Amino acid sequence: MSITMTQKTAIKLFEQKQIRSAWNDEEEKWYFSIIDVIEVLTGSDRPRKYWSDLKKKLMNEGSQLSDFIGQLKMQSSDGKFYKTDIADTEQLFRIIQSIPSPKAEPFKMWLAQTGRERIDEIEDPELGIDRLMETYLRKGYSKEWINQRLKSIEVRKELTDEWENHGVTKGQEFAILTDEITQAWSGHTTKQYKKLKDLKNENLRDHMTNLELVLNMLAEATTTEISKEKNPISFNDNKRIARQGGIIAGNTRREIEEKTGKKVVTGKNAKKLSKKDKTIDDK
Repeated sequence: MSITMTQKTAIKLFEQKQIRSAWNDEEEKWYFSIIDVIEVLTGSDRPRKYWSDLKKKLMNEGSQLSDFIGQLKMQSSDGKFYKTDIADTEQLFRIIQSIPSPKAEPFKMWLAQTGRERIDEIEDPELGIDRLMETYLRKGYSKEWINQRLKSIEVRKELTDEWENHGVTKGQEFAILTDEITQAWSGHTTKQYKKLKDLKNENLRDHMTNLELVLNMLAEATTTEISKEKNPISFNDNKRIARQGGIIAGNTRREIEEKTGKKVVTGKNAKKLSKKDKTIDDK
């Protein structure tokens, strides 16, 4: 199973153990690291072996659960990203039922709480914003950057709503249009941009500087406004408009670079920038 994540990642705590997880915006569901869950429930020092044996057991029982288990690159304790078996809430419940452990019941309650939090956020978006702000603060971002990032989420949502109104589908088509905008304003495809910042599975916007975020927002907001005026019909129409919006922000980027003599798009990471130093230097 292949999973495209427009994701906000999280690490959930259960009885002082870390459970790596990722939220899939497109599917609107959480995915959890199966290995982490097994380690918590069993206390095994070989959770991968336990999971391997459990998969065989489930297959022998006629279960097709393992056929639908996906993989996602998640950060390990050594700081590197490795492919990890993941499961959604429903799949995890099935796995938990197959593990004899007194910890299973509280774990089910924890999963239910995670789901409840997401439902609460949908009903009251401010709760989601507060939790997101707390997450960024814990990661070491400055309040100034966080405010900019939250604004960028609002701008992005308005754009994706506009795309959906004109028949653009989530997933690959969203990715293609986003790539058009990114390349037009930054001079890099999304893949090249992430490589420049030495990113793998991380969210690109979470590693932009303030100025990069501002220009990305300008590109997306401009694309939204042009789309509203032009009322595109085909995907190619949306693609042309995405490029137009990106070009306008790209022209602004070049003017800034001409005046300052410094590159705007660099390998700098917003999280690592000093709160006092918000300037954009050459890489």
